[in-house]
Parts: sequence; structure tokens; C-alpha cells
Amino acid sequence: MRIRSVEPFILHIPVTGGSISDSTHQVSHWGVVGCRIETEDGLSGFGYAGTHAHLPSDRLITSCIRDCYAPLLIGEDASEISRLWLKLLRHPPLQWVGRAGITHLALAAVDVSLWDLKAKKAGQPLWHLLGGATKPRLEAYNTDIGWLSLSVPAIIDGAKRAIEVDGFKRIKVKVGHADPMVDVARLEAIRAAIGPNITLAIDGNGKWDLPTCKRFCAKAEPLDIFWFEEPLWYDDVGSHAELARATSIPVALGEQLYTLDAFRAFVQAGALHWVQPDVTRLAGITETIQVADLALAHRLPVAPHAGEMSQVHVQLAYWHEAIPVLEYIPWIKNAFLEPADVKDGHFLKPQQPGASSEPSAEAFRHYSRPLSD
Repeated sequence: MRIRSVEPFILHIPVTGGSISDSTHQVSHWGVVGCRIETEDGLSGFGYAGTHAHLPSDRLITSCIRDCYAPLLIGEDASEISRLWLKLLRHPPLQWVGRAGITHLALAAVDVSLWDLKAKKAGQPLWHLLGGATKPRLEAYNTDIGWLSLSVPAIIDGAKRAIEVDGFKRIKVKVGHADPMVDVARLEAIRAAIGPNITLAIDGNGKWDLPTCKRFCAKAEPLDIFWFEEPLWYDDVGSHAELARATSIPVALGEQLYTLDAFRAFVQAGALHWVQPDVTRLAGITETIQVADLALAHRLPVAPHAGEMSQVHVQLAYWHEAIPVLEYIPWIKNAFLEPADVKDGHFLKPQQPGASSEPSAEAFRHYSRPLSD
């Protein structure tokens, strides 16, 4: 499996309804930014990071892949994933400027591509290559019905469709208004509409400070909140630890953490209850497995953040015993040869060889963006 070429790509795919927002972000498209790695025997592996479809910063990722990583990969044996991952991660010039951010997103795309290649070469879906499924079914939770930009009636209508038509038993709703009591009122109305037997999680996207979070949690605790995701600034270990001690609502986080060491700091501080690695923020599948193993060692459950919209995480979730649930956002699934589909509130188990990370030819035709002007 000698590597013959590494070809970056950028796809910008529209989101549900044309635009969504949470407490800190607004997007109209989702970026699928990655690479195709081809071996000398003609096999191709695909991997990508998830972005806000901002073309200038997307080009920084593809430039890193093309100009920094590709020269280190050409001629290498693609099956030696661990060695190649370390070679790229610790290449001295890149380590000097990286270890997170652009270089990590680029490395995530490369690493997923290599795992996709390895599973295709073996003729197996990734979950099977890794050792087999540890669960017969994988429950999904629906985030796409709960954006902050949606009115309460719209969220209730979307939640009822998700529950009654699609079989979801778990939903997630965004919070983060300037006045947290607005969010409490929204959640009270939503809980009343969906009843007590549906799991309701919330996500603040790092908007509030510690006093605001404490005030909010004191009012929200009676609503049986399954977890409060990213309540505070992403890197603030101490405040998350204090909040975790101050409320009965479990704290979840991880989508903005780029390294195993960052997760270790939160775990050791007792600052989270749900671990949420993102294969596109960490350096790919290789580091995501390391974080999931860290969580398992501390008997903490894992619920990956779907920066790749669960195309790759569905493989890891079926295999890794620490992952009981997975996020569902359907923005990009129909752009892939094997979509991350949900039936009766559960993800279908992937069947095709690979990591479910290969976009279709039609997706490349409709959504490709130029790598340079």
C-alpha cells in the first residue's frame, strides 16, 4: 500500500433550512475539507475535517495537507498508520507551529484517510476491522431540531416529528441567551411538550461565565437535563470543575479540545461527566481512540461530537464500549456513498468496506470549492 498521491479537496454543503445558529456561531453551509490518498495499487482513502465553510481558513487546512503533509507521505506504506501519525504529528517544523488548530484538522483528514484505506484493503467496515461491534444497536440523539435560532413552537414541532415519526428518544436543545432565564422558560415549554420520558440535553457552546451558569443550573435542575454541554469557555478547566461540583446536571464537553492531554486535564480535575471527542478536532481516528480509552479507564461515558456529522464516529461508536450514544445532524449525510442513517432512533450499522468517509462523485460535482483563486 505505497502512497502515490495526496489530493486535498473542499466541499461546502448547505445546512438544514439554509441557516442555523447557536449562542456563538451562525452557518449556512458545512465544510467538508480533507484529502483523497491513493496508493500505487489504485486504492483510494478519504478523510476530512468539519468546518464552518469559511473558504480562506478551509484553504489553510488544504494547504497544510498539500504542502506540509503530502511530501512526508508520498512513497510511504499507508498501512503503517501509527508510525505515519507520529511522523506527521511530531515533524519538528510542524510541531513548532502546530499541536492544535489548523495542523490538527489537517492531520485528522489524513489519519481518517489512512484508516479508510486500511479498512477498504481488508474488505471490512472500520468497526469490524477494529475488533467488532460491542453493541447490537447504537442510539442517536437529534441536535438538528434544537438550534437557538428556532422559536419554541418550531423546536416543539421538530421534536414531536423526531419522536413520533423518526423514533428518537433523545434530543438536544441549544441555550445561551444574554438572560439565562429566557432559556429556562424555553426549556420549561419544551419539557412540558415532550413529556418526562424523552431525554433532554442542552448545549451552551461556551457562551456563559461561571456565575451565569450557576444561576441557570439552579433554575434548570427540576427539568431533568441529561447533560449541559460546553457551559463555559472551552479551555477553562477550573470553572468547569467548580460547576460540576455545584450542580446535579452532568457536564459534557470536548468538541473544542484538540489533544489527549487537554482531555486528561479535564478528567483529572473532575470537570466533566460526559467525554465528547471529535475525530475532526483531534488528530483523527488514532487520537480519538486514545481519548475514548482514557474515558473508559476513568469509567466515564463517551458521546462524540459530530464534527463530521457522524459518518466516521458511527464506526467508532459501534466498536468502542465506552460510547453508548451518538449525535445526529443530517446536513451532509446524503453527500456520502454510505450515509450515516438513523432508523427508529438508532444508527444503522455501516456495511461497506472503509470508514464511511468517501463523498460521492455527485457531491464533488455540486459542492466543490477551489483550493486557490
